[in-house]
Amino acid sequence: MFNRNKRSKLTREAKLAYLFILPAAILIAAIAIWPVLRSMWISLYDVRLNDPMRSEIHSTYALDMERYTQNLPILLRTFDKEASANEELKTKLQPLKEQANQIKKEMESDASLNARYEEIAKLLYDFKPVPDELKYMPLNNQKAERVQTSLDEMRKSLLQLKETGVLQRPDDAIGLTKALQDSFIKPNFVGLGHYKRFMTDARLWHSLGNTSLFTIYAVTMEMLLGLLIAILINRTFRGRGLVRAAVLIPWATPTAISAMIWHFLYDGQNGVVAKFFAEIGLISDMSTLLSTKQGALFSIVLADTWKTAPFVALLLLAGLQTISSSLYEAAQMDGANKWKQFIHITLPSLKTTFLVALMFRTLDAFRVFDLIYVLTGGGPANSTESLSIYAYKTMFSELDFGAGSALAVIVFICIAIICTIYVKILGGDVISKRGG
Repeated sequence: MFNRNKRSKLTREAKLAYLFILPAAILIAAIAIWPVLRSMWISLYDVRLNDPMRSEIHSTYALDMERYTQNLPILLRTFDKEASANEELKTKLQPLKEQANQIKKEMESDASLNARYEEIAKLLYDFKPVPDELKYMPLNNQKAERVQTSLDEMRKSLLQLKETGVLQRPDDAIGLTKALQDSFIKPNFVGLGHYKRFMTDARLWHSLGNTSLFTIYAVTMEMLLGLLIAILINRTFRGRGLVRAAVLIPWATPTAISAMIWHFLYDGQNGVVAKFFAEIGLISDMSTLLSTKQGALFSIVLADTWKTAPFVALLLLAGLQTISSSLYEAAQMDGANKWKQFIHITLPSLKTTFLVALMFRTLDAFRVFDLIYVLTGGGPANSTESLSIYAYKTMFSELDFGAGSALAVIVFICIAIICTIYVKILGGDVISKRGG
């Protein structure tokens, strides 16, 4: 009885705990999980906002009713006009006209399509715009393919008649047939096509290499400099609070603002930093920093280190303050100098905090966008283009939302792999500490 009551109490507590975390779970799902799932879904389609035929997701055939309603009657009238020239031409065009009428008849067999056709025809006759909700209509795939085949045959026949020179205005009929074909919107489902293409895309691998190099260099510099800053501001000295506040100013500055500041400092004409580096012989001339691959990579790493090292220092400072001073006192009494205290006390005690800071910075650096976008724009010649910038350009400059979404998913997969590795390392470290 006691065990049953205890289990019942634990069950109620578990339900209550789940109830408390439910709002957070819903928020995470809405803000983090849903956009990723949506990007994955869009990446399976060839969605291009600069192409009216592929501006939306179409799992099946669809019909542009406005274009269809405009072009079919004009095509039929064009056949009548051409056939009125002579009996021989009338005989040659008769099969094509019957084929066009058959297409119209097959399309009108759908009552809903026929009703919408009449409604749009009335709007066009009155010179009124066609509402978006009337413009596109889903079609049966088999019917759409049959009509498309008939239109292909019709267009080939018209091209043959054009070569014989019997038509008065052959381009009119051919152009109207092509326009009628274009009113049928094909399904734009490509499955994993975008991912297969990117696997052999040199630009993707180049941007992945740029992102990896930036991450390695920037995170290494930030961790070393952050550790040094943390040790310095952990000491007791006059004005320590003011120094700690001043150190955090770069980190508190918005990334776009700090990137603009560094852009002026790197300027090949008046940049103070560019002038200083040129004077000490670090670079050949002032324009090198933003006009060469090595110079641009060095520039963004330096700017990112200046901005983010204080964040690392803040995390490591919190870890340093958890180390008991008695450990250093005992080591000093045993004759250990400052270096040995650092190696045998500070570093081992900071291991978990260091790994957490390293994980945060690696994840943040790998998805870098705003700093590079403002500072170099991915240039020169895409030499500093990161994965995030490549995805942005594909999606918003080229308006290729399908491929851009696939790139966003690739970035997410890379981040997930990095995060998994760090979680494994951190988890093993925590377990080993408990075991000890």
